[in-house]
Amino acid sequence: MDKKMELFEAAQRIINTRGVSHLTLDNVAKEAGISKGGLLYHFPNKNALIEGGINGVLENYSEEMEKLDSKDTDIGHFLRSYAEVSLNNPQQLTSGLLAAIATDPELLKPIQDHYQNWQQKIEEDGLDPVTATIIRLTIDGLWFSDMFGLAPPEKELRKDLLERLFNLTQAEE
Repeated sequence: MDKKMELFEAAQRIINTRGVSHLTLDNVAKEAGISKGGLLYHFPNKNALIEGGINGVLENYSEEMEKLDSKDTDIGHFLRSYAEVSLNNPQQLTSGLLAAIATDPELLKPIQDHYQNWQQKIEEDGLDPVTATIIRLTIDGLWFSDMFGLAPPEKELRKDLLERLFNLTQAEE
């Protein structure tokens, strides 16, 4: 992992344990175990740190989706890749999303662009676009529910829900 991602992970830990209001360059430097000057070498300000972290996470998400997608050529393959990555790595994007909203909503632009691209791929995945979008929005809703602790489904219900969603991504015989 490169130094910039290490610094963003330090920022994520701060957001996850203390909240976005504690995301300062001083706190990130302390959490990462480097001087503030060392942090400023990589990121000249907090917005640059958030933007760099978001871009790194989006790049990782896209790479993971492409890797999973290349192993699956059946109808619904990209949607299954999207679901797998979204539900297995939720905390990475959550921290960046919360930091962007709290700091400068313009920082959401790369996330919005990636989601638009992913939605396009989902609609062209061979499934009915409405069904595919319902599945994507359900996955996003589950992620949102987990992120804020808004009555996330219990373990057994979650398992059944995900199984049903994945079944819906299969081509109808």
